[in-house]
Amino acid sequence: MSSRMSSRATQRRHEPVKYYHVLEALLNTSVDLDSLEPDSVLEERWIKEVVTRSGMKFRWAKLSESRVKPNRDVDKKPLGDPFLLVPRPPVVTIMGHVDHGKTTLLDSLRKSQIVSTEAGGITQHIGAFLVQLPTGEKITFLDTPGHAAFSSMRARGANATDIVVLVVAADDGVMNQTVESIQHARRAKVPIIVAVNKCDKPQSDPQRVKQELLAHDVVCEEFGGDVQAIHVSALKGDNLLALVEATVVLAEVLELKAEPSGSVEGLIIESRTDKGRGPVTSVIVQRGTLRRGCVLVAGRSWAKVRFLFDENGRAVKEAGPSAAVEVVGWKELPSAGEVILEVESEQRAREVVEWRTYVEEQEKLQEEQSAIELKQTLHLDEYKKERAGLTHLSWRQRKAALYRANKTKFATRPSERTQTDEPKLPLVIKGDVDGSVETLLNILDTYDAQQQCELELLHFGIGDVSENDVNMADMFTGSIYGFNVAASKSVQQLAAKRGVSLRLHSVIYKLIDELKDELSSRLPPLHSENVVGEATVLAMFDVSVGKKKVPVAGCRVQKGQLDRRLKFRLIRGRDIVWEGSLATLKHHKDEVQVVKSGVECGLSADGDVDFTSGDVIVCFEELEAQQVTSWDPGF
Repeated sequence: MSSRMSSRATQRRHEPVKYYHVLEALLNTSVDLDSLEPDSVLEERWIKEVVTRSGMKFRWAKLSESRVKPNRDVDKKPLGDPFLLVPRPPVVTIMGHVDHGKTTLLDSLRKSQIVSTEAGGITQHIGAFLVQLPTGEKITFLDTPGHAAFSSMRARGANATDIVVLVVAADDGVMNQTVESIQHARRAKVPIIVAVNKCDKPQSDPQRVKQELLAHDVVCEEFGGDVQAIHVSALKGDNLLALVEATVVLAEVLELKAEPSGSVEGLIIESRTDKGRGPVTSVIVQRGTLRRGCVLVAGRSWAKVRFLFDENGRAVKEAGPSAAVEVVGWKELPSAGEVILEVESEQRAREVVEWRTYVEEQEKLQEEQSAIELKQTLHLDEYKKERAGLTHLSWRQRKAALYRANKTKFATRPSERTQTDEPKLPLVIKGDVDGSVETLLNILDTYDAQQQCELELLHFGIGDVSENDVNMADMFTGSIYGFNVAASKSVQQLAAKRGVSLRLHSVIYKLIDELKDELSSRLPPLHSENVVGEATVLAMFDVSVGKKKVPVAGCRVQKGQLDRRLKFRLIRGRDIVWEGSLATLKHHKDEVQVVKSGVECGLSADGDVDFTSGDVIVCFEELEAQQVTSWDPGF
């Protein structure tokens, strides 16, 4: 029964009062007991009567009401008046398999050498560029990485785009990342234009490429579909105008429009920490006009825009819909993929960030609470199961039985601070931009060889390697892996002094290859045996050495050879009688190191061994081979 009163006993605490106890306390009163149910609510005077008759005292207590925090989040504004919408440039993402010529294609459109700035000639970041075509149209191009490691970056590129240009090499055909790019475009519901690249090569076969695309539901126009396929050569610049025209035509069909006025909305496609400018984000503006002084919120970060830069590093005053710019002025570095929304003031931005932080904390608390409740339920079930067969015993007998059952368990319980001999590799990961760190963490998530070597992530972050990173790696005997970051001379000297491995790379697959090599190096070697020779014991005799008689076996080598420097094993029937080294190995009366097949010899063991005619003596060498990690990241 519910009430707004809490009661307490004068002597001891009582458990919640049962329904039948309340009925018993209300006997001989004017209350109609037949009408009462377990969820009935009693009047105040009858509650007092029940408490008094139960031998307890009562006091009034106010129920604490949890204050509901008002929602201070900011959401996207609904679409405004259609008459205010104006045409905007299309955002086109270049996608495809690694080394199929995506960046070279953009390079030909931009007339600048971007490829030379990417390590190894493969794109490892999202690049965003506004291209002014000779006909006057503008197109914002996004160049995404084609390497298998950068799946999350490609997905982000597809979500920020209006059109996907799928680059497929005519000499290579449809590959793994080609298929993945098709899937990203399909999930984002973005139309595709196929650019069949490298058509200038003699071994190119564009027709084969288009036929292979049919297997993935990409049907080109010549096969009755609606997907345009343009044959190009990015290196020579052949037929690029046709590709641009196809893009412009498709953009006109899509009728891409945006509202240049009103609150700014956009998407962060990359973020990084710059030494001179602090947190910097690459942004695609989707609505409104971004200007200096705008207050923006993205995730749990906010910014008052100090500077805007275009893809060439030139400062710009504003950026309209579909423009790609770098934003400087963030208080903290937001994550790539976050949505940007403009708010009216810095105070409002702080409120939004505080609310989002609060919501995230509550969700985390809820997850932890669920985990605790699950553990409590399992513990309770185990407790009940343990006592299920002891219910017929007295409490003394039950206690004795439980003590006997748990005595050995508590005695053998391992210490919580025992040192483990299992191989382990603690890691510190540093990257130049948020997307790089995200990619490395995604790769580490695929690690499935914990039974061989435990991989432990100590810390990850953006920016150059610092002394704190070295100190942390040294404390846990770990290694530091940096992608497109540097380490000052003092940091390198500190790492060398502490014996911390500092591995800096600018190409993703080289970093992963070195990580796999280090994981393999931490594994114990595999031991194996190689049988060098076998001999049969023909006779036994004793030889006097000083005052001591030494048993000697007369043998004939049946296979291979006997080498005194190696290990020996004596086998009698199917049993191993002895294993060790030889004291002497003689041929006639001469001490020898090696006795070959078919030759008779005499040998004595280093230790007390009784030889018997017919015994087999095996000469073997112990080999060590380095284990290789079974982890395969997929590229």
